[in-house]
Amino acid sequence: MVILDEIEILRRLGKQYIPDVTQPALPGPFKGRPEISTLPVDEQKLAALCPTGAISTAPVSIDLGRCCMCGECEFAFPEKVKFTADYKIATNARQRLVIVEGQTSPVQLDENLVRKEIRSLFGRSLKLRQISAGGANADEAELNACGNPNFDMGRFGIEFLASPRHCDGIVITGPITENMAEATRICYEAVPDPRLVILVGTDAISGGIFQGSPALNRSFLETITVDLFVPGNPPHPLTFINGVLDLVRRKKKN
Repeated sequence: MVILDEIEILRRLGKQYIPDVTQPALPGPFKGRPEISTLPVDEQKLAALCPTGAISTAPVSIDLGRCCMCGECEFAFPEKVKFTADYKIATNARQRLVIVEGQTSPVQLDENLVRKEIRSLFGRSLKLRQISAGGANADEAELNACGNPNFDMGRFGIEFLASPRHCDGIVITGPITENMAEATRICYEAVPDPRLVILVGTDAISGGIFQGSPALNRSFLETITVDLFVPGNPPHPLTFINGVLDLVRRKKKN
C-alpha cells in the first residue's frame, strides 16, 4: 500500500527534482526582473508608491537592491511596469541592479570584477557560512531550500557549513542590526583568505524597509568588497544558485 501511495503522489505531482537549474521557467505570481516601458505616466505618483524609495524618475528606474517586490507599482501602472519571471538577476556590480525604462536585457555579471582566484579555487567546491544579521527568516528559508532534493545545490559542490574556519566565504541575510554587526565582522575574519562575500535579499543589499533605522549598523560593508548581490524579497533559490554558479564557473566558449 505504501508503494501505491508513492506512485499516486508521483502521478499527481510529477518529478520535483530539477535536472538543469539554469533552464526551468517559473510561473506567476513570481516577480523577477522588471521591465519598464517608455510610455509617459505621472512619474512622481509612481515613485511615491514605493515604500523603500527604489523607484527613481527622469528616467524611471527600479533599483532591485532596494525593491521589496510588493508589486504596488505594477498594480497601479500596469502599462508602465511589468515584473517578468526572469529569476537570473544576481550580479557582482551594484549598479546593474538598477533597471531603467526601455531596458529589456538580462542582468549579468561584470566579468572584469570577478577575482581570478574565485574561479581557480571555488569552481568545483564552495563552502559557505550563512549569517542571519537581523533577518526575518524569509531569505534564510529560501537558502535552506537550495539544498533540498528539488534544487540540490550540493551536486555543484556548493554547501553551507557551520564553522566559518572551514568555509570559503560568507552569505549575509538581513539588514545587519547593531547587535549583529560585531558578530558579522568576527565571522568574516574567521574565514580564511581568499574569501567571498555574498549579500542575499533586499535587506542585506540596502537595508530594505529598515534603511536609515538607528537600530542598524552597516559600517562593516564599507570595509569589504562584495562579490555577489542576490536581490529579491526573498530571492528564489534559483536566483541564488544561478548567481553563484555564474560567479565561480568559467563560461564555456561557443
